[in-house]
Amino acid sequence: MTARRALVSSLLIGAWLGGCGFHLRGATELPFSRIALEGFAPRSPLGDELRHALSQSAEVVASPAQAQVVLFALSDRRERSVVASTTAGQVRELTLRVRFEFKLATPGGRALIPPTELVLSRDMSYTETFALGKEYEEAQLMKAMQSDIVDQLMRRLAHVKGLAG
Repeated sequence: MTARRALVSSLLIGAWLGGCGFHLRGATELPFSRIALEGFAPRSPLGDELRHALSQSAEVVASPAQAQVVLFALSDRRERSVVASTTAGQVRELTLRVRFEFKLATPGGRALIPPTELVLSRDMSYTETFALGKEYEEAQLMKAMQSDIVDQLMRRLAHVKGLAG
């Protein structure tokens, strides 16, 4: 009886979500089919995540000559700064930042998106007692901010104008 109730519940929830207009986010529709990435470090986590996101909608090519557009990574930085500390000098709060500056151009050099900087920051409490756990939390926050940057970048790429001509 419990399995039947679970099945009916899941069907009702699915019907309700479908009726309210909810749908899973699919691949982003891009106004180009081939893109080259320039200026990324060889093992850039942001570059790797961006390549994966782009590959759902466009072909990531090795050479700008083969591409319709070229995404230039001008800077990709992770920052960590102390916001609050005790009188004894122990850190109590940190601010984490991910900064990504980019521009988008045609292979011929015509700017489609001028140099733009995306910056995300998160505050994080800190205590030396739980240093290992806080290190893990910091890594997870950085990864989440990186994913947000990739999502923002994909939305900007989806709205690029001026490719024809």
